[in-house]
Amino acid sequence: MPGRDIKVEVYKKGRCRTVIYCGDVLGRCPFAAKNSPLEGIPALVVDEEIYRRLPTLLIATVDKFAQMPWNGLVQMLFGQIDGYCPRHGFRSPEIEDADTHPKKDKYPPARTIEHPLLRPPDLIIQDELHLISGPLGTLVGLYETAVDALCSWNVKGKVVRPKVIASTATIRKAGDQVHATFLRTVNVFPPNGIDVKDNFFALQRSPSEELPGRRYIGICAPGRRLKVALIRVYVALLSAAQVLYEKKGYGKDVDPWMTLIGYFNSMRELGGMRRLVDDDVRTRLREMEQRGLTRRFISSVDELTSRKNSTDIPDVLDHLEVSFDPQAAVKRKELAKRGHFKDLPKRPLDVLLATNMVSVGVDVQRLGLMVLGGQPKTTAEYIQATSRVGRKYPGLVFTVYNWTRPRDLSHYERFEHYHATFYNHVEALSVTPFASGALSRGLTALLVSCVRLRGIDFNANKKASKIDRNHDFVKSAIKTILRRAEEVGNSTGDKSFIPTLESELNDRLDQWLNDAQNTAGGRVLGYDDERDGITAGLLKRPGLEEWDDFTCLNSLRDVEPNVGLILHDGGLDADPNFVPAVSEDEETDDGEEQS
Repeated sequence: MPGRDIKVEVYKKGRCRTVIYCGDVLGRCPFAAKNSPLEGIPALVVDEEIYRRLPTLLIATVDKFAQMPWNGLVQMLFGQIDGYCPRHGFRSPEIEDADTHPKKDKYPPARTIEHPLLRPPDLIIQDELHLISGPLGTLVGLYETAVDALCSWNVKGKVVRPKVIASTATIRKAGDQVHATFLRTVNVFPPNGIDVKDNFFALQRSPSEELPGRRYIGICAPGRRLKVALIRVYVALLSAAQVLYEKKGYGKDVDPWMTLIGYFNSMRELGGMRRLVDDDVRTRLREMEQRGLTRRFISSVDELTSRKNSTDIPDVLDHLEVSFDPQAAVKRKELAKRGHFKDLPKRPLDVLLATNMVSVGVDVQRLGLMVLGGQPKTTAEYIQATSRVGRKYPGLVFTVYNWTRPRDLSHYERFEHYHATFYNHVEALSVTPFASGALSRGLTALLVSCVRLRGIDFNANKKASKIDRNHDFVKSAIKTILRRAEEVGNSTGDKSFIPTLESELNDRLDQWLNDAQNTAGGRVLGYDDERDGITAGLLKRPGLEEWDDFTCLNSLRDVEPNVGLILHDGGLDADPNFVPAVSEDEETDDGEEQS
């Protein structure tokens, strides 16, 4: 519980820790405040604590790669430390800390002691490898050059690289993708055995009553708009489930099909359907008795999209776990009659509308019904999305095709064959870390990361001004990047781009050196700006300004800034000359507002 099970110790008065306890008020849990007052749950969630305490297991997303050139503390994750404080943890040039600390309350005096460099990470586990593709995978492969170099260490003159284990369910040409991303060969585990139906992780079985699978149904309504078809399908499925739940008396046994998952390929399509569910679907369901089914009142509709705040997504997933239970419904009515509204059991979700966010990390066993609005863009996405239902109970997947799209129509015409062999249709993924477009976006970040995070010489923010072309870190960084580029190759497979890449690296290094030599007015070059009036930043954040060689991403998912469109009311033959728009607040010469 916030405020009760979390204790924050600030730097000046404690250990600079955020301690999280188990909420067991009886103190039976070993991680409750009573039993573990100093440590609590052995988990760190604040970035600075992670850098200073260096956990054994670190869970992160690839987006954090973008922080490597910006944040010197990242080097601590690779074992590059600069001492140890018994009270506050490991130190780095980028951490503001005193060498000594007086006694404070229950904490004895502390003094920073020397500490040898730590061993870098030995094992990297990459989940959902098939997602590391396209623009994201290309940038990950580029930044992986620095990660791989910083994780490697020398043992008796031999360079030891970390072991990489990746998991995926839908992938093709995995060897090419792994080579481009991690510069490694693929060893599939477990290797092929004597039975193709048993690969250790999964056992292929024929569907039966004891072992149900998923049934795919394709719907195409030529001459009808896709939204009209979706409305009819939603209404029919929701009402039919209600018949089994209420009229036929199956009750809780129908729970897997009472919650409908609606999948969409774009936010625009989902937004339109959300309005229709709240209006047309809700209205039609009240009149379904006239069509031989039964009425159903939708009380809970939600969505799982990027429009949701990251803190709200766990609540949506928890809400999905709430099942339809007649006894819970009766209890809800009794409590409502008594006015105990705070004690009401949570109503289960009737409809959840989702984009491809539902394809990863949604492991709700009770789900059994999904409707897809159009064929997803890739077969891998189709398999991943539809596998969210039918995990424990029989799954029903309805794909409503848009007859105006040739690709949708083709999938409908070959529906049976496609679904019987759709693992053969998984598309190969594209990862080209040293393509020209990727280098224009990430080469500077890669160079700065390799130089700044290698040791303490250039780690502190203002140490950017001390750059030296002949320093071992700088020469090693350029050598590492060129060797990786030569081994990985670019999108064309032509090695002639290596001299061009070397020239670009030297050009960026020249700009860095020239910028560091500009000391007019006491100016000092830092990697990032500081509010001291003299430190100027070498790196620039992406924004509306023109992208230059030292613009670095804040996230690997950064996109270009939004572009405003000016819509012209005339036809194609009309004068295309730009006419400035008139604000609604401005008035015409006649004193009337321009609309």
